[in-house]
Amino acid sequence: MSTEVTEGQDADSGVTVTEAAAEEALDLLRGEDYDTDVAGLRLFVQQGGCAGLSYGMRFDAEPEEDDTITEHHGLRIFVDPASLNYVGGSVLDFDGGLQGAGFHVENPNVVSECGCGESFRT
Repeated sequence: MSTEVTEGQDADSGVTVTEAAAEEALDLLRGEDYDTDVAGLRLFVQQGGCAGLSYGMRFDAEPEEDDTITEHHGLRIFVDPASLNYVGGSVLDFDGGLQGAGFHVENPNVVSECGCGESFRT
């Protein structure tokens, strides 16, 4: 059964999202014809990169049964239980600058990152 976590609850329970990141993701979701009342952005952790772990993101039409779900600024975020161990308490942000534009995870659990910032270790 999925776990709903709303804003204002314990930040360690899920991932929070800045307004800029939510607006960008919602625009992309709508552009792909997803129903933003049900669909959301999945944040996950996978093996890879020079530091051992890396972030992954994709749009999902609906959450999985055991996902933790947070909603911020109208955007639903889905995180599976294994990934939540690594990203709980993180903040998802979006930088729209000319260099390095994209989504970035500010993760308080990281103890080291590779030089390019694409992978991490907890």
